[in-house]
Amino acid sequence: MNKKTILVRDVMHERHLELDGSATIKQALDAMKASKAEVVIINKRHPHDAMGILLLSDIVKKVLAKDKAPERVNVYEIMSKPVIPVDPELDVRHCARLFSHFGLSNAPVVANGKVLGIVSYSELVFDGLCELIY
Repeated sequence: MNKKTILVRDVMHERHLELDGSATIKQALDAMKASKAEVVIINKRHPHDAMGILLLSDIVKKVLAKDKAPERVNVYEIMSKPVIPVDPELDVRHCARLFSHFGLSNAPVVANGKVLGIVSYSELVFDGLCELIY
């Protein structure tokens, strides 16, 4: 492979929401549907807390498959926390290694404590790898 550098900021997308962990899954789904977002970042409760992440796969596995009522389950009950943030200046090859090592499929792209976007397998492959190849 050549030494062309593609950065995470070049392939990330901005289709995400930021919610409080006390929101219900129904509220999260309504907001996700309205904004066409597939990822929800859960805000920190205080400066020493960590962000969380909620994916559609979490909702399918932990709510739908277990026949739980979305209006009775809170986001904090099924989210993943702490989330591993990715720097926007990280090379996509290193990001792919990070995903592989920690079993990630999505990660928030964070700079100066602010979520800039989301990077996922799709962006790494279709935008990152394809750009490196062609």
